[in-house]
Amino acid sequence: MTPSLFKLLRGVLLAVSLGSALTACATAPGTGRTIFTGGLTEEQESEMGRQQHPQILKQFGGAYDDPALARYVTSVGERLAATSERKDIHYTFTVIDSPIVNAFALPGGYVYVTRGLLALARNEAELAGVLAHEIGHITARHAAERYGQNLATTIASAGLGILGGSAAASAGQSLGAVALSSYSRDQEFESDTLGVRYLSRAGYKTSAMADFLGQLLANSRLDAEIAGQPGAADQFSLLQTHPKTADRVERAVEAAQVQANNESDVRQAVYQRHIDGIVYGDNPSQGVIKRRRFLHPDLRFAFEVPEGFELINAPQLVIGRGPGDAVILFSRAPEPYSGSMTRYLTDVWGKKATLRDVESLEIDGMKAATASTRADTDVGLRDIRVIAIRYDENTVYRFLYATPPNQTARYNEAFRRSSYSFEKLSAAEAAEITPLRIGLHKVQPGETVETIAAGMPLVDRGAERLMVLNGLDSPAELKPGMTIKVITG
Repeated sequence: MTPSLFKLLRGVLLAVSLGSALTACATAPGTGRTIFTGGLTEEQESEMGRQQHPQILKQFGGAYDDPALARYVTSVGERLAATSERKDIHYTFTVIDSPIVNAFALPGGYVYVTRGLLALARNEAELAGVLAHEIGHITARHAAERYGQNLATTIASAGLGILGGSAAASAGQSLGAVALSSYSRDQEFESDTLGVRYLSRAGYKTSAMADFLGQLLANSRLDAEIAGQPGAADQFSLLQTHPKTADRVERAVEAAQVQANNESDVRQAVYQRHIDGIVYGDNPSQGVIKRRRFLHPDLRFAFEVPEGFELINAPQLVIGRGPGDAVILFSRAPEPYSGSMTRYLTDVWGKKATLRDVESLEIDGMKAATASTRADTDVGLRDIRVIAIRYDENTVYRFLYATPPNQTARYNEAFRRSSYSFEKLSAAEAAEITPLRIGLHKVQPGETVETIAAGMPLVDRGAERLMVLNGLDSPAELKPGMTIKVITG
């Protein structure tokens, strides 16, 4: 048998084997709909969730350290799960230590909400609406269905005659990849419908899902405006992965065929008591953004970006976005380094680039070096300035400043001041960096949104942020005696 014929036969046999998996179908417990699962069993789904759970915690900042809050969120989730069609699943509800407003689920009963989402929600019913939607994804076996679709695509794209080991490996790897990719609009609508069903069965306000959507939209619009990108609200919320409209949620209520119970108790006072004191915004252990300054009390450093830049704190990177497509990237070198800073630029960090103007510097008493280059990037030609700073014997911190060539001269001095703003923090200075938190405030006669916001710590657009947190469409809605959420130091 010639090698080419052997390869063809191997490909056909493998394709037939995988293709038979495509005929495997199941009935989704939540919907009764027949779905193609690619042979993925419920036991394999649970194993997928168990394997991915520790990775999710690592990737998204870990679980938020508040046992009482964790128990409360679990109690709400279990109340909803008990009304679902999959009572055989052991659900695990986790509050993620992230300021981003987000929620998602893994197969096998793993449901996650961020503390950022808890800070934004106004009552228990809105939290329940989010959890019910995620439970809907699990009961409808959307991850299994998505796996089957991915497997089908892998086989179709590879072709029967040439499917070899690499394609088979790709199909197998998709088992884990499906966990965090976006659902289709049909699947999202199905989860809305199931979520409304569970809200009704558990005695919650059936419009709570739509109510939280209003909160989400208002918060996203404010974030987009502060970032100087009005009209790009979807980029600042879970609307990216959970595309919704209020209209669609209303259709889901109809599709769920449940009796509206919008006069039900939303348990606002109970909810407020449980989130009182929750960290708002960045957790100091992950670094804190204070307007244009980034401070890290645990690693003991701080720096400032130029006027007009917005800072974003990612897990391994601090990003500064400025006018004119200017970008600042700050990171810690991944490996210890003990040589000279100029050699670090030329031989380590920039060894694949043609660096020019390499020179030594001293920043806050620390050895440093800088160089420049021009690069053709995915977004066009960019002038790049790199700076490496030796913090201690083994630790190097790095700035990368990138601008379109027609903007470089505009930013030269601002970037120089930014790099020289890098400084070590003393133990006393680090100890003074505390997180912002959500607090409760009872409105007194004569108080207004503006006067209450004026008493909050330094927060961009404080009055508007206060209105968004409390779902106020107008300052006139603030009334004496109301208990509202505020931001405290």
